[in-house]
Amino acid sequence: MTAASLVLSDIYIYPVKSLGGIRVTEATVEPRGLRHDRRWLIVDERNQFMTQRQTSEMALLKVLPAYNGFLITHSARPEMLPLYVPFEATPERTLFVTIWDDMVFAWRGTPEADAWVSEALGRSCKLVYMSDMVMRPTDDGEVPGNVSFADAYPFLLVGQASLDELNSRLPEALPMNRFRPNLVFGGGQPYEEESWRNFRIGELLFEGIRPCGRCAVTTIDQQTAQKSAEPLRTMAPYRTQGGKVMFGQNVTGPGSGTLRLGDTLVVQSTLA
Repeated sequence: MTAASLVLSDIYIYPVKSLGGIRVTEATVEPRGLRHDRRWLIVDERNQFMTQRQTSEMALLKVLPAYNGFLITHSARPEMLPLYVPFEATPERTLFVTIWDDMVFAWRGTPEADAWVSEALGRSCKLVYMSDMVMRPTDDGEVPGNVSFADAYPFLLVGQASLDELNSRLPEALPMNRFRPNLVFGGGQPYEEESWRNFRIGELLFEGIRPCGRCAVTTIDQQTAQKSAEPLRTMAPYRTQGGKVMFGQNVTGPGSGTLRLGDTLVVQSTLA
């Protein structure tokens, strides 16, 4: 399989951490990742970040593109009118929020947005935004740069061949949305992306940092919010490293540029 056979086949942004994604045909690369990716976050009454790990009903909140922003809908409650959210908030109301071990400064959304997500999730919630002024380092202290409200790194890369190989082992095939990648490529061998160090997509240079350890979110059906044992049960015997089940590659990027569907991937070096 030649390098020329590797092609960027899907690009996804997730405007709100742990809600549904939007497939786009091109995306602007910024220092924190793709523009508009995970810049919004839902926090609870203690200003702690919320994800599907603890609140699986968040899978029912879908995100649709809209002019200069996006719509959030509730797939199980059609009586709730869609919530419009701009891509960027204003600094009129601020607070500190906690995500993993980080406490960061955030801008509040509107009171109407807070009320909508609170009603949708059945508890007191707030919708908050990360401005460009916030400094949140990547998960690895040796990797320079900042990250949005993503877990650890600016990008997650997954090969379609990796999902195809996994699905060949599962009793029922799963869609790619279980794994929430930003970048999906076609061609190549299953799991080969986890060995990549330096690679190019189009004209932009990227660096693979380490394989991504997967959590319980992969076991949540993104249409129904129901949990199961798969795919972690099937993956554990052959995809476990260091006590974590691996799928996909954490990646840092060039800081600026544009990605487009159909861009060619060229691997320049691999991890030792």
